Amino acid sequence: MTEVTEGAGLFIDRLDAIGIALESGFKRRLAQIGDVGRDWSAFVDSLATNHAPGTFAAIVIGTVLASALAFHGVRYLLGRSTSKALPSVRPLREIASAFLAALIIVILLRFSLVDEIERHVARVWGIAAILGLLFGRLVTGLLHSNAGQDLPGPRLASFARILSAGSAWGFLGLAALATLKAWNAGPALRDMTGLFIVSLPTTVLLVYAYWHHRKAIAMAVAGPEPRSPWRAHFASAWPTLAILALVGTFLALQIGVTVERPLPGLAMLGTLLLVLVAPHVDSAIGAWVERKADDPSTSLLAATFRRMARFAFAVLVIGLLAYLWALPALTAIGFNVTLISTRAVEMILVALVGALLWNVTAASIERVRAKEHREPDAETEGNTHAPRTRLETLLPLLQGTAKASIFVLSVLTILVILDVNVWPLITGLSVFGLAIGFGSQTLVKDIVSGLFFLLDDAFRLGEYIETSGAKGMVERISVRSVSLRHPRGAIATIPYGQIGKIQNYSRDWVIEKLVFRVAFDTDVDKVRKLFKQIGQEIADDPDLSGDLLETFKSQGIASVEDGTLLVRGKFKARAGKQFAIRKAVYLAIQRTFRENGIVAVPKPITFAAAADRLSGIR
Repeated sequence: MTEVTEGAGLFIDRLDAIGIALESGFKRRLAQIGDVGRDWSAFVDSLATNHAPGTFAAIVIGTVLASALAFHGVRYLLGRSTSKALPSVRPLREIASAFLAALIIVILLRFSLVDEIERHVARVWGIAAILGLLFGRLVTGLLHSNAGQDLPGPRLASFARILSAGSAWGFLGLAALATLKAWNAGPALRDMTGLFIVSLPTTVLLVYAYWHHRKAIAMAVAGPEPRSPWRAHFASAWPTLAILALVGTFLALQIGVTVERPLPGLAMLGTLLLVLVAPHVDSAIGAWVERKADDPSTSLLAATFRRMARFAFAVLVIGLLAYLWALPALTAIGFNVTLISTRAVEMILVALVGALLWNVTAASIERVRAKEHREPDAETEGNTHAPRTRLETLLPLLQGTAKASIFVLSVLTILVILDVNVWPLITGLSVFGLAIGFGSQTLVKDIVSGLFFLLDDAFRLGEYIETSGAKGMVERISVRSVSLRHPRGAIATIPYGQIGKIQNYSRDWVIEKLVFRVAFDTDVDKVRKLFKQIGQEIADDPDLSGDLLETFKSQGIASVEDGTLLVRGKFKARAGKQFAIRKAVYLAIQRTFRENGIVAVPKPITFAAAADRLSGIR
């Protein structure tokens, strides 16, 4: 109880200290408002000692214009040399243009300016202008690629313009703050410039962009159909989340300045832009992957890399955020950053290799499934439960086993990298598995029986089977049980150990035998001829002849029962196709008996059967 009280007291003391720091910092910032004019005058005087303000402004403006000209000039030259480049290569071309333009500006400033402070300031403004142009080009291209038939292209273009303008304002504002710092401007001038000229306008402009175009943004983040439910919910909430991120970043910056622990402006702006753009990039990657998902000409390696593109991008975003914030924080606390960086790189490599194997497995199995899939015919078209091949039946189990193995091995490898002793865990799992083996003999029996049923190819997905306890179409096969869909709709889940004998009605062929009761004085030879005629009609029907292996024919008198003749006929058909043929045979026999005066006799009802019927009616 004492420890809890001391902890609560320490927490309250820390809150009080934070409150006092915020209060004193807020008062200090309010007091600095009156010093802005004095700091500005001191800044102009300091600037005038070396250069006239007009000359300095000309250097800044000239550097910005030269940077813009260099960026667009390099883009034009690279665009001509790569005019037939794929859309996925164009962002790399934009980045290369920005890098070369920045290199050109740095070289030109080195030979055109002598003063080191002027060169530093001009370099900052030039790089800020190039970054603003680069971000604008990337955002415009990204949102343009997201716009499609069901996405509002003009609204996304308007949002891209506002977002580009806001980011450019932020980059140039950071350059202005760097200029004030280089010329030793007073704290009041720098504080008010950062608040009212950089942070507040950038935040307001970006918040307006997200709020005004929230519907178009949500549709762009959701991506094309089909969309998963979680993706749709995330897309609808993303404009609100982005606005909260903008406001939170603004407040974090102001709180840092207030308590005299300012956060790095470039890192904050880069993090914010990265977080804001990441969902759009992910949506564009997802659409790019879906466009080539069903292309059989794509190689297995290319399909695998396409599948893991979104995972690799997520790893890249997390890595950049960790580099910008986690590593400096850990350094400040006193951790060995070199060791942490090495372990992080090793874990990322393990994760990427695991994702590669995972996607290779998925892509390979999908290709095998596509090759095994048969084109639907008139009977099976639209039937998702049509009988599958043996390989199609085993593929889900193989895929699940392979993915589970890859996941477990990846997790164990990451634990080994973190210096976690995994042998007790493996031993514990082994002992646990041994205990299950001895204590759950029924479970082991089910799994082993299922393994041998599948190896014997006793049944497949979509086949109609009958076991000792249930019958129906095989709808699902798991490690321990099989699920059968009854013709009336009910699903029976049967453990493999309880299946017993299996009768499979969907293999190769089936012989259907039909029995008819006719009067005792019926001409049996005439019935035989009529059956043969009906069999020929069925064989000549193009809709039925393909599934008919042996035509319908008479088998003569099967038996005599209660003064009536039991005449039997049969036909042989492909398994699962006998139902349509049987229906056609019944209709033809009814018509033929009626036309030839053959009387079908109903089966006599015994007293016991009548009592059963009456009890059923009641």
